Amino acid sequence: MGDKWVSQSGAFTLGLVTGTIVASTLLSLRWKSSSPDVTSTQHHGETSDNAPLLQNRVHHLPQEIRSEMLSRNSLYFSTSNNTSTDNPTGMSRIETSSVLVVGLGGVGSHTAHMLARAGVRYLRLIDFDQVTLSSLNRHAVATLKDVGLPKATVLSNFLREICPDSDRLVLDPVIKMFTGDKEKDGTMLDDPPGGAWDIVIDAIDDVPTKANLIAHFAKRGVRVISCMGAGGKADPTRVHISDLRSASRDPLATAVRQKLRLMGKQEAKQSGEKITDGSGISNKGWLSCIDDDSRVAVVYSSEKVVAKLASITEEQKEEGLHNFGAVDNMRVRVLPVVGTMPAIMGQTLAAMAVCELGGKPFSPVGAERVGRNVRHRLYQHLKQREKNLEEKLKPMLKSPDSNYTTNGVYIGPIQIDPDDVEYLMAELWRNRCALSGERLGASLELFRWDKTLPAAPNNLVLMCLKASQKFESDFEALGDGRKGVDDEIRRKVDARLATCVLGAEDEY
Repeated sequence: MGDKWVSQSGAFTLGLVTGTIVASTLLSLRWKSSSPDVTSTQHHGETSDNAPLLQNRVHHLPQEIRSEMLSRNSLYFSTSNNTSTDNPTGMSRIETSSVLVVGLGGVGSHTAHMLARAGVRYLRLIDFDQVTLSSLNRHAVATLKDVGLPKATVLSNFLREICPDSDRLVLDPVIKMFTGDKEKDGTMLDDPPGGAWDIVIDAIDDVPTKANLIAHFAKRGVRVISCMGAGGKADPTRVHISDLRSASRDPLATAVRQKLRLMGKQEAKQSGEKITDGSGISNKGWLSCIDDDSRVAVVYSSEKVVAKLASITEEQKEEGLHNFGAVDNMRVRVLPVVGTMPAIMGQTLAAMAVCELGGKPFSPVGAERVGRNVRHRLYQHLKQREKNLEEKLKPMLKSPDSNYTTNGVYIGPIQIDPDDVEYLMAELWRNRCALSGERLGASLELFRWDKTLPAAPNNLVLMCLKASQKFESDFEALGDGRKGVDDEIRRKVDARLATCVLGAEDEY
């Protein structure tokens, strides 16, 4: 035990001394000047006179310091999944890579931050927007003193502090909005000097420009990793990676798919080509990126949106909504965002990009989905059950044009679709009976909880056969099936249903 302790103590002392020497060397190099020289320099994109870029006097990091900075990554990528003998090592591939990041908000700032720390050599950072007070809850590096400055400048200055060597980390900030219009965008998407893009990161939250960016690089065969919606969600266990078509319960993904298909149809109409093979799957061409995660991979959350957009204020109504957007045709209403979600999704983008660059790509596990046949069966059973109840209670309607009976029971069409069935089963009730706890494998069906309200997502409960028979029997005998449910279970069911916010996804 004594020898082991001496050995461990010696190792600790050696590590401490080594770390002190490296830190001292770095500090002496960094602080040869009393303070950094802050100057405005020419960059690929637009510059800002009131937001200068930080240029350290130290332009060279000794190899031993840079190697130590990247030593943990080097260990991870020392052996690559790439078996080709004429390819460089994983870490050297990262250190010679070029990545384009479009969108530097809560998602993109975290992605760019970790790409720089991982050793990526060339980063072009595109964003037209400025840091605001409300963005401080989610931006990776911005602080209070950065409010009002361009996000691209703030991020570049921070990353330059991490690596002051402009040969080992080339930063190309572009303070300009990507629009998809070649005349307006200029050269912002052009290849980096002397090379080509290894990966493009899409962290845009606007549908038209997001679709334009994906289409632009899909047509050129450039790898894109795209982030879908992070607003109104908070559950990290619901974050997945897939192709664009498989991204479920994500309003932004749905809108982007629709926009890309529309763009594809318009181009096909002009060229006379078919865009699908008849099954709905894209027929070769660039539009096949929707189904091919090797071309466009997306990070998305399958969590149902649980918070609505902020309401339009009286001031906005009086002065006109067009006066409140950051730019024309952009969203005016404010997204509710828990800062951890864009950070997690941004880090996920970075992890996937770095591992692919380093030759150690991982294979994402897809989100488990309820089978189509199961969804259809439950949907049709609920629909038929509600129709039977309607026929039975029609004579008791208060009036011919009313949806309520004399004892207050609502009758009318169900207010869900088959996709809602998946959400109700997998996410809200987690494939188990809400009353008995029996899991999928038992015969489970959806039943209306409060018969005075419509069959909507926030009023449907998953029940096994035995529990549902008792529930329906109590409805017949007591006028309310909930009266026969244990008080504690009823409280839990009510609390779970309350988490389902109707109409939130339709706003995104």
